[in-house]
Amino acid sequence: MSGEVTEPPYRRIAADIRRRVVEGELSPGDRVPSTRRLAEQWGVALATATRALMELRLEGYVETRPRVGTVVAPHRPASRPVQRPQPRPEPQPHHNPRPRHAANRTAATPSPRPVERATPEDPDPNSDPNPDPDPDPDAELTRERVVRAAIEIADTEGLAALSMRGVAARLGVAAMSPYRHVGGKAQLVSLMADTAYGECGYPATPPPGWRARLELGARTLWRLHRRHPWLAHLSPLGRPPLLPNLLAHGEWLLGALEGHGLDVVTMMDIHVLVFAHVQGMAVTLEREAQAQAATGRTDDEWMATQQPTLSALAASGRYPAFSRTLGGLRDGDYDLDLDALFEFGLTALLDGLTPLVERTGLR
Repeated sequence: MSGEVTEPPYRRIAADIRRRVVEGELSPGDRVPSTRRLAEQWGVALATATRALMELRLEGYVETRPRVGTVVAPHRPASRPVQRPQPRPEPQPHHNPRPRHAANRTAATPSPRPVERATPEDPDPNSDPNPDPDPDPDAELTRERVVRAAIEIADTEGLAALSMRGVAARLGVAAMSPYRHVGGKAQLVSLMADTAYGECGYPATPPPGWRARLELGARTLWRLHRRHPWLAHLSPLGRPPLLPNLLAHGEWLLGALEGHGLDVVTMMDIHVLVFAHVQGMAVTLEREAQAQAATGRTDDEWMATQQPTLSALAASGRYPAFSRTLGGLRDGDYDLDLDALFEFGLTALLDGLTPLVERTGLR
């Protein structure tokens, strides 16, 4: 029978990435494989891959950046080993350390027991008789920590990668520990969304004018969806999550439309249109991040590989408007700037609403 101990899979994954960092294969700022990619490459569960990355974060080798993922840390400490609980040694039979000829000991003969170090025969009265080498992380677990860990996973890996086991692995606790604070994934996602929507508020004194107030509301929602792309994938517009912090944004938008003579149905329609513009733009954010993680290519790099197909379609003569538009672009390149496109769409939306709101207000 072999006495060899197999190292856990998450430690093997961590060791491989650690080696690549130390040998310079991965440089500071480089992305490391996502949990989903690691799970596929190593044939392990997402929770196992998450735990491997968590170990590397604790050691200072990697760090998490929102909307980017896990990257090699810029300045890794020379030594930051993870402290793991060590098994306490089995008690040994009592042995009297006193030599049989203590009277013959001279000043030149060192004591077999240094006075600076306590032993079981000479304990420090102020010390803990049963020191814990590593505090139990479960004891410090709170609902807020569970929710924040889940948000970090969703921000970097997407909502589909979120699981209760993955959250437990990120926190370094037992798989069932988060259930003491959250009933399950559905409740966890609701708590995550409410927390995320509550990260940005509004001034006590609104800016003058309905349009300025709607612009501020739309831009605030866009900033939150930019920060947390998974928010756009929570639910369809017809089934919005009834969350206090989300309703606070709706309150701001509806408040901007009060006093202009609009009926309540029109007010609700405008409110939904503004939110739909934010959600419609934001829904691509997470998909873009996932596509880049899956292919290892940026949008520009992917488009470069499609150039032959694009040129062939333009030259076919079946799409004349498309061909003329493509030919008018400088160097044939179109820079899809989502922030600029969001502002362009918001301006067009509010320009279209202006006659309705202001003409109604004059009645």
